[in-house]
Amino acid sequence: MNSIEVIRQVAALPGMTIAELKKLWTDLHQTEPPAFNRTFLEKRLAYRLQEVAHGGLKRESEKRLERMAVSGVEPLQEPKRPPGEQLLPGTKLVREWKGEEHRCTVLSDGFEYQGRKFGSLSAVANFITGTKWNGFVFFGMKKQGDKQ
Repeated sequence: MNSIEVIRQVAALPGMTIAELKKLWTDLHQTEPPAFNRTFLEKRLAYRLQEVAHGGLKRESEKRLERMAVSGVEPLQEPKRPPGEQLLPGTKLVREWKGEEHRCTVLSDGFEYQGRKFGSLSAVANFITGTKWNGFVFFGMKKQGDKQ
């Protein structure tokens, strides 16, 4: 099957009935389809169509994933913030804004400002200024436009 045929088949998935999707699942997987919703079936079928046409994971990648699963490592887990932006709980952030000093405390699960808890530093900056701000830019830990 060539790439254009795969694209055509993937593009046809949203127009298929649930019965047609389940039949295609059975044809491609040689198993009964799971009892999940349409979106799940479409995404997994699109992947499987591409996998059949172009090949799946290399055996060495499968082995590595199996080892990670056994050892409990989560290979796709990424930190919430880049390492340079990690802040330790208890850190005090201070910023002067319009002649007034604003103090924010880093918590283990957010930020505290004037006795209120916020989920992000940007939320604190937005609360202080009344406009959209990147919290790291507002508190001077990152220059505006920096990627990291």
